[in-house]
Amino acid sequence: MSVVVPVVSAQGATPACTVEYSVTNPWDTGFQAAVTITDHQEPVSSWRLTFDLPDGSRVTQGWNAAWSQSGTAVTAASESWNGALANRASVGAGFLAGSPGSTALPTAFRLNGTACHTDPSTPPTDPAAPPTDPPPAGDGRAPALHVNGNRLLDADGTPRRLLGVNRSGGEFMCVQGYGVFDGPVDDAAVKAIADWKANAVRIPLNEECRLGLSNVDPAYAGERYIDAVKQLVARVEAQGMTPIVELHWTNGQYTGNSAGCSDVHATCQKPMPDARYTPSFRSSADGTFKDDRAVAFDLFNEPYPDRAMSGATEAWKCWRDGGTCPGIGYEVAGMQDLVDAVRGTGAKNVILAGGLAYSHDLSQWLTYRPDDPAGDLVAAYHVHDFNTCASESCWNSTLAPVAARVPLVAGEIGENTCSHGFADRVMKWFDDHGLSYLGWTWNTWDCSSGPALITDYDGTPTAYGTGLRDHLRALDH
Repeated sequence: MSVVVPVVSAQGATPACTVEYSVTNPWDTGFQAAVTITDHQEPVSSWRLTFDLPDGSRVTQGWNAAWSQSGTAVTAASESWNGALANRASVGAGFLAGSPGSTALPTAFRLNGTACHTDPSTPPTDPAAPPTDPPPAGDGRAPALHVNGNRLLDADGTPRRLLGVNRSGGEFMCVQGYGVFDGPVDDAAVKAIADWKANAVRIPLNEECRLGLSNVDPAYAGERYIDAVKQLVARVEAQGMTPIVELHWTNGQYTGNSAGCSDVHATCQKPMPDARYTPSFRSSADGTFKDDRAVAFDLFNEPYPDRAMSGATEAWKCWRDGGTCPGIGYEVAGMQDLVDAVRGTGAKNVILAGGLAYSHDLSQWLTYRPDDPAGDLVAAYHVHDFNTCASESCWNSTLAPVAARVPLVAGEIGENTCSHGFADRVMKWFDDHGLSYLGWTWNTWDCSSGPALITDYDGTPTAYGTGLRDHLRALDH
């Protein structure tokens, strides 16, 4: 739900600013909300928004502002880095709140002390309006999943291997200002994936776009972003495929070994998730799907804290426990923090956790694996032809012991040669061990610069994609 509340100095006067408030993710005992402020008059060097939260709601965590609450009165004060607001410029902030079951709209908005009044010419959205209908269901339905020993099972106890593709785009398009996904994700495009006999689709996401932070175009952020993700998840499920919702790009400035960029924003891959925003991302994104156990959650794409520090032990401790990690200049959210954030929403979905070295190293995954009270934790692994552990002997020594204890999913397999000889070997080894794998990636990129499965979103394969497509079609699954 959302409401646009212009701040006016007098009846009929030009609005001093516009405040848009929306509940982006409600659940039984709380909700996530986003606030966007647009200045329409003189620039300000700092801002202070106040409003009342009714019905006993209480702010528990926030971002892009210094949040505080006294009684029902909530204050969001600008940070040092986002206080300046030019004419017609906007800034966004958001928060999580505990609530006794209500998401009633706030009352008495004030910006820098100026009272807010609803403009009759801009009626608010009806809070009781039904959500957008999901796309029509296909012939299939994705099963609810859970872990039993080292296998993934559906609700009937039937083993299920996750075999499919990655659908890249949701991690970078929004933060670059181009949209939400790279290419079509309509019914026909998703059916083309299913026509390869895939039964799983991994969907990479961007932290700042989901949370609606101020550096992202509002057209591709916050509620609009998650609505687009929900539509894609619904289409994937309608084709009987398992959606894997995965966090790919996060906030946090890192300029050390193997840095992808020097930007603090979520514009590239970082060595670990950040403690400032990532738990909120996991709470909000996973809370959205917590009642749908057909959706699996991949906590973080490819951790590489080992590149920032010298010892494997301290890297694995950073991976699990987070906090202040040597060589990483921001506070880290460890895998245990993220598991706790997911389970804190009440979600019982299957969770994937990738190891070190861009999820390529699972050597101490069993030793340092986080505690999951639901018992639905899966080891995630990535393998490309340029990795060091790219042989059957290495997989036998490092992967097989993990796969004997917990389910193991290769969330990414890839080949940079525009061919599929290496991918064939990977798939055979994983088939022989009854494990899961997903090809990177279902995008129409030049396969000579990276593993691209298709040349057209109708499913026309590259040479590399031909290997995966024909293999999936030949399997009995």
